[in-house]
Amino acid sequence: MNIIALGKKYAALLDEVYKESAVTAVLESDSSLARAGANANEIVIPKIDMDGLADYSRNSGYVSGDVSLSWETAAFNYERGRMFTVDSMDNEETQNTAFGRLAGEFVRTKAVPEMDAFRFAQIASAEGISSEEGVIDSGEAAVIAIRKAVSEMDEAEVPRENRILFITPTIKGLVDDMDTIKSKAVFADFDRVVTVPQTRFYTSIKLNDGVTEGETGGGYSKADDGREINFMIVHKGAVLQFTKHAVPKIITPQANPDADAWKYGYRSYGLCAVAANKAAGVYVHHSV
Repeated sequence: MNIIALGKKYAALLDEVYKESAVTAVLESDSSLARAGANANEIVIPKIDMDGLADYSRNSGYVSGDVSLSWETAAFNYERGRMFTVDSMDNEETQNTAFGRLAGEFVRTKAVPEMDAFRFAQIASAEGISSEEGVIDSGEAAVIAIRKAVSEMDEAEVPRENRILFITPTIKGLVDDMDTIKSKAVFADFDRVVTVPQTRFYTSIKLNDGVTEGETGGGYSKADDGREINFMIVHKGAVLQFTKHAVPKIITPQANPDADAWKYGYRSYGLCAVAANKAAGVYVHHSV
C-alpha cells in the first residue's frame, strides 16, 4: 500500500469513529438553515414571527396580518485541537497500525467524549430551559421524573416529534429492570432514547487549556459547580448545533520537514447553543 493511499484510509476510518461514537451527533442542525454572519466566527439563523387569527368579516373579508423574518446571530463557541507525531519506523514495524491506532483511539477516547460533554453542558446551562434536581435511585423514581418532564413539555406545546431522551445507562437500566407496562411505555414518548455515559453528562465542565501547569494533559473534567445529569430531554429543533470544521490533518513523513515521522493533527470548531425562543424544548434532571 502506498503512503498516500494509507493516509486516505486513516482519514476514512477516523470519520467512521466519530459518527459511531458521538452520542450528540443526532442533534446536528440542518446547515442549509444557516448562513454566514457579519463576522467569520458566527452564523445567523432565520426566525419567523407572525400575527394570529382575527375575526373574518363577510363584508370586508380578511383582517390584514403582519409576518416578519429576522435573523438570530450565534457565535461559534468551541475550538480545540492537538498535534501528535509518530516515527515512521515505529509505524512500519507495527504493520502500519501504530499511527492508525493512535489517531483512532484519540478520536474515540478523547475528542468525541469531550465534544459530547461540552454540548451537554452548554445545553444544560442555557437560559430559560426547564430543570429539576433530585435523586433517582429506583425505576419508579425514574418513571415519575420522566413523566413529569414529558407533561411539562406537553403543556408548553413542544412538538412530540423529534423529542430525544438522553439518559444514563444506570437509570435506563433501573427502568428496564421493572419490566412492566408502565416502564416500557415511558420510553414510547420519544423518537429516540440515547444512553450517555455519566462521564460525558454534566451540567458544567472545565476545559483544560493544555499549557497551564496541571492542565497539560488537556481534556476536560466536571466543573466545581457542575452536577451529574440524570437525563435530558431535547427537542431537536431547540438546539443550534453546527460543526463547521472537524477533520483530521494527516502529514506523511515525506511531507514532514522536521522529522521522518507521521504527524496527526485534530481540530474541532463548532457551535452548540439553545435557540433563544425555544428554551421550552429542553428539560434537564440532574443530581443535587
